[in-house]
Amino acid sequence: MTTPHDLDDRLRAELAALGAPDQRRDLGEPLPDGGPLTGAQALALFDAQLTSRLLDLAGRWLSGFGEGYFTVESAGHEGDAAVAAALRPTDPALLHARSGAFYCLRAAQAAGAFPATPDPDPATSAEPEGSWSESAPMGAVSYQDLDADPGGDADPGEKEAGSLPVGAGIVVDADGDATVVVPDLPQPAPDDAYAAAARDVLRGIVASAEEPAAGGRAKVFGRADLAVVPTTPTAGSHLPRAVGLGLALERLRRGARPADGEAEAAPWPADAVVVCSFDDGAVDHATATAALNTTGWYDHTGLRIPVLFVCADSGASAEGWVAATLRSRPGIRYFAADGTDVAAAYRVAAEAADWVRRQRRPAVLHLSTVRLMGQDGGDAARDPLLATARLLVTSGYASGEELLARYDERGWQLRRVAEEVLDEPKLASPVEIVRELAPRRPVRVSRAVAEAAAHAAGPGAGARAEAFGGKPPELTGPLTLAQSINAALADGMLDHPGTAVFGHEVAARGGAYGVTEGLRDRFGAARVFDTLPDETSILGLGLGAGLAGLLPVPEIRHLTSLHGAEDQLRGEAATLRFLSRGAFRNPMVVRVPGLASPEGLGGHDRNDSSLGALRDVPGLVVAVPARPDDAAPMLRTCLAAARVDGSVCVFVEPIALYHVRDLYTDGDDEWTAEYAEPGAWADRHVPIGRARVYGIGSAEDLTIITFGSGVRMSLRAAATLAAEGVGSRVVDLRWLAPLPVADIIREASATGRVLVVDETRRSGGVGEGVVSALVDTGYVGAARRVAGLDSFVPLGPAARQVLVSEEAITQGARTLLAR
Repeated sequence: MTTPHDLDDRLRAELAALGAPDQRRDLGEPLPDGGPLTGAQALALFDAQLTSRLLDLAGRWLSGFGEGYFTVESAGHEGDAAVAAALRPTDPALLHARSGAFYCLRAAQAAGAFPATPDPDPATSAEPEGSWSESAPMGAVSYQDLDADPGGDADPGEKEAGSLPVGAGIVVDADGDATVVVPDLPQPAPDDAYAAAARDVLRGIVASAEEPAAGGRAKVFGRADLAVVPTTPTAGSHLPRAVGLGLALERLRRGARPADGEAEAAPWPADAVVVCSFDDGAVDHATATAALNTTGWYDHTGLRIPVLFVCADSGASAEGWVAATLRSRPGIRYFAADGTDVAAAYRVAAEAADWVRRQRRPAVLHLSTVRLMGQDGGDAARDPLLATARLLVTSGYASGEELLARYDERGWQLRRVAEEVLDEPKLASPVEIVRELAPRRPVRVSRAVAEAAAHAAGPGAGARAEAFGGKPPELTGPLTLAQSINAALADGMLDHPGTAVFGHEVAARGGAYGVTEGLRDRFGAARVFDTLPDETSILGLGLGAGLAGLLPVPEIRHLTSLHGAEDQLRGEAATLRFLSRGAFRNPMVVRVPGLASPEGLGGHDRNDSSLGALRDVPGLVVAVPARPDDAAPMLRTCLAAARVDGSVCVFVEPIALYHVRDLYTDGDDEWTAEYAEPGAWADRHVPIGRARVYGIGSAEDLTIITFGSGVRMSLRAAATLAAEGVGSRVVDLRWLAPLPVADIIREASATGRVLVVDETRRSGGVGEGVVSALVDTGYVGAARRVAGLDSFVPLGPAARQVLVSEEAITQGARTLLAR
């Protein structure tokens, strides 16, 4: 175990022991061995590295007296400062939790504090940073000390230039005494870019509300003006987003249009590359495996993804395993470097970044590192700070004492900053905490729907008629649920040029149930395309596309398939605004064929009623349309909310209702509906969190609250009850998150008897949320639930034994009325 105290003591002792260089060199000169850096650049990298190390120590110090709340250190990983230096500050970066040096160097780049490589043409070269001038800070040494003529008789002006330190000058005082002067190592300014980056990180550690990324909600590396996208610490969970962002950037570069919503697309340059760092532990995670596999698959099929993956390998895995795994990835070019050697790491990182930028293809940089703090502390002899310090001394740019003084000075700076941020305010109210979680601006969403309607009926009417082959859906007669969704998707794509529909076989076969049939023919393969049958990657593509300014509409083939990828919604999609104070967002509408068929077709694989994991995600919108005349306006609302508020919506489509036409009797066609013409869209707008109510008979005796397939069954049961003299009102929730609580309470209070019909399970089902809402708001009437059993859905007719049925609803109502 390497403690922070041990690491600090060792580094200080080693720095002090480095001594002074044999010959001082000007910081503006390149490394003497022909390396890729100048002295000034190497010093800047050292500054980023030592700032990161001191942040680790400050975090431990703060946590020692209960004021620090995050101690995942970057110690040993500081070589990634070289990766940051090899990239541009406008390249979007998704960083893992041990990326302190990268963040500090990126901040310096963005502030213009990372020295540029000198122009080789002397005629156009400016004076190198750190070179001698009369105004530069200097330290005097005697001529004798620098191996001059001991007698002092030589004319200083005649001294051979080669015997003086590079960059040195000779000053003659009034008495004629000559002194050689060399530039002092520039001291760090108290408010330079590294100190500013340190303040960002320290604010995160102490949960300050002034922290620029998450505002005290979490400790992350993230900042919009640094193009650093905050990510969650889950191993590898951010890789699928990086793949999606790379694919989206390349599509935008090739002419795809971003969604023209209220928020503009992220200002990534046309030749930007995405950098995504992770540690060696993530290599074995399914999420990272999915992302790397998808990247290689796209490259294999000819689609370009400009992503540079950076794996910081501290050697925790079996020897050679990480290299063998990364090398074996088809379609991803492999680079490797020693992350403790800053010059070598910079050279290879620059080569890798340049290759990705020119080729627009993916690569992985395997960066060997060491873990230096905590229980798994590694070999302190491989400390990258010490390696960089040795480079500066042996190359003639600094002495060990100067670097130690620099380390101490920066340490005092950070100590002062840490004490200052301790006095900054913390988040102190629920409103402050959830403010950026999922803003709801229903008036603006309604306005966006009205604007879409006006465009479809006006300037876009011609394009709309052409897209629908001269026969728009409002002229084709009553539509089923599936047909209505198809038409609404087409209208959404016409309205939003950045809308992209994708998923497994959505283009070739119309998706799992034919709902997207014909869309590729209308809008082309660039906007409607097939993906691998991997839900993690599908959602990752959506996350990246939304971040790039597009409006993704991915389809997940079955609700059962979503569960293995739910962290992409919970940990990545829903948290982005929360972790960035709204500076980043990933608008997305995820379509999921779900819930169950009473016929048991396909068994458990195709029939799933588990929605609890979705309803549990803060800020996620969960919509379940039951009828065709609700499906289209609800989908329009989701698309508008994604554009306006950056909402992440899950649109769960009941598979049992996709192609149903009848309600009460065969041939009555009462489960179909006419598609509204654009002029009626605004009037028929369905706001998020508003239910729909059907009155049957007097509607005074019983309130049935339900959703999805339960709506059709409840309407049929209500008709049976009406024949018995019972008047019912059937409430279709439509939105399962957020629940339409106001509508629930109003309709429940109107009758004083509530039957909750929940086609999910009794445990963790939607019904629990409805009953809780009734209790929380003081409802005093009678209530009863009819719900599916706590069972998976079996194959065939056995499904009817565990699912809600019309008969169970009718009997439940009678029991409730008999109380």
